[in-house]
Amino acid sequence: MKVILVEDEIAASDNLTYLLNKIDPSIEIINVIDSVSGAIDVLSKPHEAELIFMDIHLADGISFEIFEKVQINVPVIFTTAYDQYALKAFKVNSIDYLLKPIVKDELSVALEQFKSRTKATDVDGQLKGLLSLIETSKKTYKSTYLVHFKNELRPIKTQDFAYFYIDSGLVKGKTFKNEAYTLDKKLEDLEEELNPNIFYRANRQFIINKEAIESISFYFNGKLTVKVEPPSTERIVVSKAKATELKGWMNS
Repeated sequence: MKVILVEDEIAASDNLTYLLNKIDPSIEIINVIDSVSGAIDVLSKPHEAELIFMDIHLADGISFEIFEKVQINVPVIFTTAYDQYALKAFKVNSIDYLLKPIVKDELSVALEQFKSRTKATDVDGQLKGLLSLIETSKKTYKSTYLVHFKNELRPIKTQDFAYFYIDSGLVKGKTFKNEAYTLDKKLEDLEEELNPNIFYRANRQFIINKEAIESISFYFNGKLTVKVEPPSTERIVVSKAKATELKGWMNS
């Protein structure tokens, strides 16, 4: 089986290549493309690919833009580190979807689904259905958190939080007014409840509001550090694996 990878993170493409070869040594990666423009250039010409793995968020745009320029007649398995709300939409439209970090068992299932098909998937038509379904099925995100303050409860609008963080085992939210409140939740819960267009899970300790970011600096080994306002007492470090994703999120 000949496969094309559309992925801009080297670690992610290396991991996917490793897993594919482990599952089926006969799989041949014939091309790895790291951008929307590159994918348009390659896929607009004759190629031998029987299957395409395509990351949704690329450094120069969203992979859906590729379909506006090129008609793709081979099955596509989409991959992404977030946008979990679209998972159901992809499955309803019979387009395979894998959430990063990709694990062997889920990848094996996706490959089996592909192999069981008797003809190439109508990706173009399915994509239009997918985008339509996403557009009409907007997820509702948390708009207010009720927090404890002395002997009372205060409603704080979600958009008023600059960031959420872990402090001595407790999850707290810092507002743009530099007020800190303890929340009876896990960061994982908040990540599901917050609008991903506004809030980003920078690392295990922080979820940050886009409006709170003052600057992003280069750190060592490909990592980034994020400066926020109000200032954080802890350095906010974004891993090399998530650096491209963060930059793409900031540009969206």
